[in-house]
Amino acid sequence: MASMLSYTVTISTGSQWFAGTDDYLYVTLVGTERSSERTLLDKPLYDDLKRGAVDSYDVRVGESLGEIVLVKIQKRKYWMNNDWYCRSITVKIPSGECVEFPCFRWLVDDKEVVLRDGRACLPQDDKSSLLKQHRQKELEMRRKAYRWKEWQPGFPMSIDANRHKDLPQDIRFDSEKAVDFVLMYSKAMENLYVNQFVDMFQTSWRDFTDFEKIFVRIKNTMSEYVLEHWKEDFIFGYQFLNGCNPVVIKKCTKLLDKFPVTHEMVSVCLERELTLEQEVEAGNIYVVDYEVLDGISPNCTDPRTVQYLAAPICLLYKNTEKKILPIAIQLSQTPGEDNPIFLPTDSDYDWLLAKIWVRSSDFQYHQTITHLLRTHLMTEVFAIAMYRELPAVHPVYKLLIPHVRFTIAINTKAREQLICERGLFDKANAVGGGGHIQLVQKVMKSLTFRSLTFPDMIKSRGMDKEEELPTYFYRDDGNRVWEATKIFVSDVVHIYYTTDEAVQGDEEIQAFIKEVRCFGMQDFESCEFPKSVKSREELTEYLTTIVFTSSAQHAVVNFGQYDWCSWIPNAPSTMRRPPPKQKGLADIQMIIDSLPDRGRSSWHLGAVWALSQYQENELYLGTYPDEHFVEKPVKAAMERFRKQLAEVTSFIKRRNETKNLPYYNMSPDRIPNSVAV
Repeated sequence: MASMLSYTVTISTGSQWFAGTDDYLYVTLVGTERSSERTLLDKPLYDDLKRGAVDSYDVRVGESLGEIVLVKIQKRKYWMNNDWYCRSITVKIPSGECVEFPCFRWLVDDKEVVLRDGRACLPQDDKSSLLKQHRQKELEMRRKAYRWKEWQPGFPMSIDANRHKDLPQDIRFDSEKAVDFVLMYSKAMENLYVNQFVDMFQTSWRDFTDFEKIFVRIKNTMSEYVLEHWKEDFIFGYQFLNGCNPVVIKKCTKLLDKFPVTHEMVSVCLERELTLEQEVEAGNIYVVDYEVLDGISPNCTDPRTVQYLAAPICLLYKNTEKKILPIAIQLSQTPGEDNPIFLPTDSDYDWLLAKIWVRSSDFQYHQTITHLLRTHLMTEVFAIAMYRELPAVHPVYKLLIPHVRFTIAINTKAREQLICERGLFDKANAVGGGGHIQLVQKVMKSLTFRSLTFPDMIKSRGMDKEEELPTYFYRDDGNRVWEATKIFVSDVVHIYYTTDEAVQGDEEIQAFIKEVRCFGMQDFESCEFPKSVKSREELTEYLTTIVFTSSAQHAVVNFGQYDWCSWIPNAPSTMRRPPPKQKGLADIQMIIDSLPDRGRSSWHLGAVWALSQYQENELYLGTYPDEHFVEKPVKAAMERFRKQLAEVTSFIKRRNETKNLPYYNMSPDRIPNSVAV
């Protein structure tokens, strides 16, 4: 009788909650010569396939299977269906060689899962019909599970799921409680000691010091600095560079007809003995324009409280110390007698109220456009297209999967609880109650792919010259992280694509690019997303944009929210009095009556605290514990990436040691891999 050959199958179970199973597990090894029998993996008296366990089993066959190309695994219930998370499977063949089969998936019910070995492969490089079929079947199953849906007309498309629990198991949060916004808010209220104010929605605060009552429990150095200095013009200007929303300030190349500021109005603010027009020509004037807010409906979900929105324009001046200071503010888009231009030479209260209106408008823009649309919703588009068009064996799937982790889940939860009708967003925000929907619809008409590409976005606003604005740390740190990311992505692209023709001939990557544009972005008339990529350089930039948007850009606009927005007068989520139509009216009472009441202040504070929290077990940029790639050249590229990021982190840390206002939002050790909160 011929001796049997033994293949050792080692199975790694995930370490997250409920990853283990009591169910039966069957495996079939598929080789180039033949397949093994379907084998039950079971050790009598052993408690295997438990959370975090690594278990080995022998599969015996009569003849060599040849090269092992697929592993089929299937679960059958023992007592009741018990989902199981498989990290990976390693097969040791009789010669002693080990072949890795990454999985990183949940096995649900008794559906069979078929795994390829971990070597990434382009579609044109698959020669065997067996592997081509596997590739196609995987995508067919994914397209059924990951379907597009239009949540609101004119929005980027999102996942077809109304609730988090409707999502495919593989993309849900490990614990739904971790991202239950209602629970997060409740916890925030408890931690911030603000529960007693929620029932007093219509009650105004008495003065600015009264706001400190809800500011007492959780402090940090940045939020305290803002509390102490928020009235200063320097802090007001600085936030356009390094606050939560450092993406709206532009160099002013021509004074606007709709904002008729004259030299006489601002001459006292100018330090170079130049006229205003000459300062513009010299590159010392900047502008922030919230035109997109014009015509957006303010929140009217609470009939007891009228809320207001404005669409201000603010002119800023770079003084001889290269600080950015506001020199003129107009609170709506149409000039006229009832729309005065407020100046630093006006009364203290007139000027302060005008700045508060700008800060409130900036908050609306930040939350809805910069944060929700340009990081959350855009990353979801890339994620769904990836699942639909790239099989797990594709190198770009392996590259992107860590950077879309939990994004579809957090967005689904947001649509379920946060930005839905009568959701938490409606409780405190001036664009709640539908204004946020109008705003996204409006901005989508002009959203371009190039505006997501970091260097282009900076350059398009005339903000790219470091010597002109040496304190624009968002730009400088962003360029460093962008370059490190681009080098890493380029390394991966060049490992698998040896020529530009290989990119053009990859039908899956071309389908992915087209899916983003034609389905995710709905191929709108104004949509300037590419329909294809023709070179390794183009593909590198495209993928770098995805990785950067989902990691660094989201981190910048999300995790500083408590720092800059917890002091309510610095970032009012709504305003309860209309913008002043003449000067000389503002006093402390008018300002307090304009700011959010106690209840809305409490909801706002809870929100910015909850959204600024890092997740437990957060994975930061460059850390890839799930080994989707097995090739040594890619692992070497990852190591170089981590080294470069560590150098950026060290640089930022050294610079911050000399700053009263440290900027660390773009520090790689604070940048999660993906949009997950």
